[in-house]
Amino acid sequence: MIVVTAPTAKIGRHVVEQLLDAGEPVRVVVRDPGRLSATVRDRVEIVEGSHRDAAVVDKAFAGADAVFWLMPSDLRAPDVMTSYVEASRPGVEAVAAHGVRHVVGVSALGRGTAVAGRAGNVTASLAMDDLFATVTNYRSLANPTFMDNTLREIRTILGDGVISGPLAPDRKLPLVATRDIGGTAARLLLDRGWTGFAEVPVLGPEDLSGNDMAAVITDVLGIPVRYVQVEAASLEAAMLSFGASPGMARAMADMATAKIDGLDEGVVRTAGNSTPTTFRQWCTEVLRPAVDAARS
Repeated sequence: MIVVTAPTAKIGRHVVEQLLDAGEPVRVVVRDPGRLSATVRDRVEIVEGSHRDAAVVDKAFAGADAVFWLMPSDLRAPDVMTSYVEASRPGVEAVAAHGVRHVVGVSALGRGTAVAGRAGNVTASLAMDDLFATVTNYRSLANPTFMDNTLREIRTILGDGVISGPLAPDRKLPLVATRDIGGTAARLLLDRGWTGFAEVPVLGPEDLSGNDMAAVITDVLGIPVRYVQVEAASLEAAMLSFGASPGMARAMADMATAKIDGLDEGVVRTAGNSTPTTFRQWCTEVLRPAVDAARS
């Protein structure tokens, strides 16, 4: 039995689908089972509730061989350690109590860099990894920025022809599609010969700059799009406007500043940590349909 948390999230959906396609028994922890597709809902065991809840994870992890752990950010939490580490403690305790042998968690690049201790959400994600690693065999998916974050910019793409970010326009960094993260997680959950703790970097196929991304979007959508650099501090104000607590808003700005200072550049790209989905492919298959839907 493999338990999948956050099965309706972008990464979790891919994990569930690939495990089911491989014929594995899957149990999901989900707040609203109605958000599962009908084909998935009929093929999985469902434990309804939040995986922040000790009673829910205790029920879900009983008899489990492996767990996929994705802790979403809680914008209302007072700080990132509460959002990621404290919220994960019930899961860690349930893993230990039920002797779950393997956990794959969604985390971030940055371990071992000079800025790892001041990187907001990433600092907390690394601490969450360490917590799980004390009780079971653990693989941390060390991710850069997601291609899928571009979906948040559809309004400005259509309204102003702009995407934005805190990095200099020509600064190239890794970028990954969430479906490739899900694929990496599924492979680790299916092949559980690994032991101990290790990070698994998931870097996408190439490093891209904001200007590179804008050029690809322009080509795929057929409309002019440019990249605009913004101050990292402006992200804090934006998060506050979205209802984030001051601590969580500050963490977003801290993460952006850490990326500027090299957070995502501590891992050397290899064939083994490069995943297949290009940004052009993602824009064609994911962004363009979403933009078309927003136009209609």
